[in-house]
Amino acid sequence: MGLFDRLFGKKEEPKIEEVVKEALENLDLSEDVESSLTEDEGILQEEAEVESSEEALLQEEENQETVEESLDSEPAVEVHQEEVEELPNSEEVTEEENTELLETVEENSSEVLEPEMTQVEETVQEKYDRSLKKTRTGFGARLNAFFANFRSVDEEFFEELEELLIMSDVGVQVASNLTEELRYEAKLENAKKPDALRRVIIEKLVELYEKDGNYDESIHFQDGLTVMLFVGVNGVGKTTSIGKLAHRYKQAGKKVMLVAADTFRAGAVAQLAEWGRRVDVPVVTGPEKADPASVVFDGMERAVAEGINILMIDTAGRLQNKDNLMAELEKIGRIIKRVVPEAPHETFLALDASTGQNALVQAKEFSKITPLTGIVLTKIDGTARGGVVLAIREELNIPVKLIGFGEKIDDIGEFNSENFMKGLLEGLI
Repeated sequence: MGLFDRLFGKKEEPKIEEVVKEALENLDLSEDVESSLTEDEGILQEEAEVESSEEALLQEEENQETVEESLDSEPAVEVHQEEVEELPNSEEVTEEENTELLETVEENSSEVLEPEMTQVEETVQEKYDRSLKKTRTGFGARLNAFFANFRSVDEEFFEELEELLIMSDVGVQVASNLTEELRYEAKLENAKKPDALRRVIIEKLVELYEKDGNYDESIHFQDGLTVMLFVGVNGVGKTTSIGKLAHRYKQAGKKVMLVAADTFRAGAVAQLAEWGRRVDVPVVTGPEKADPASVVFDGMERAVAEGINILMIDTAGRLQNKDNLMAELEKIGRIIKRVVPEAPHETFLALDASTGQNALVQAKEFSKITPLTGIVLTKIDGTARGGVVLAIREELNIPVKLIGFGEKIDDIGEFNSENFMKGLLEGLI
């Protein structure tokens, strides 16, 4: 079964309870309700009168019992005093007893709050749905408006569709190829109405990403040390992504270490050091303006000596000076291989999804500078330009392996194309 069939192939039948509920809601029961309310009011009034008479009788009986008890009040007082004497004085309660009391209250309160905390926690699919909401609503609104404007399938239809796809940041090449394929499908199926091609458009977008099911989205973790090299221009969320990943991997029980190799920017070193302090993982730094390769070498040696599982290296992102950056990354690569010949095991390019086609340009430029094994897509929750994932997939064939869902420390995870395509296209069919 292909990706499209898994996502949109079958529609679940509504439950019988939901059908009955909907039918009852649509019935006009206003007259029956009014009559039943009138009858109910009469019954309630009669019941209230009976209850008031019963309360009067009970009050008289209680008054008699009170009079009888007052005749024998002295023994009652003595018993009461004995009970009071057995209770500890508030001043004599020890700190130990106070502590036990507080612990009991805290345990009870935690038992009450625990189910609420569990409900708040998001599933992975909910994170995709939330973070792709702007992209989905923007693309969906444009697509629905497009179909509403056309009554027939003609050349103007295909030209407008190609422009719509380009505006959705799927890329010029993707838009052109997809439009040509739809022209062929329209002739093959003799499609006259635009709605006949709606499902075909979505199906083609899914197939475009699927590429025979060869996603290569998994991260290549090693049995011993896994070295991850991160590249990307300043401001795309590269250092923040490293910090969040450090937290994620440490929570999974891994020994994590960070290397601040962007030595030309003091702010970058300080930011990574702060992340290390925050998530409690060591950060290898060097003197200001130090050779980045020397800092990486120190980090590699420490990682091997201390039995680190995951080493993440933050590098500079001065794309405007490509020659210097290329030489620097090549030198870092040689130093890494000197310690661990098969490393780096992953070279991630961090891209800001909100930059749209500019992210595609950055991906093209960095792929010329250094071999890339995957994309870290950041800030997807704050943009309507999530379609850039399709452009990167089609034009560069670089898989997205990590995705940032938001600003919280756990808002990052491994990329899953099925969750992404479902979050992107859900509701359009």
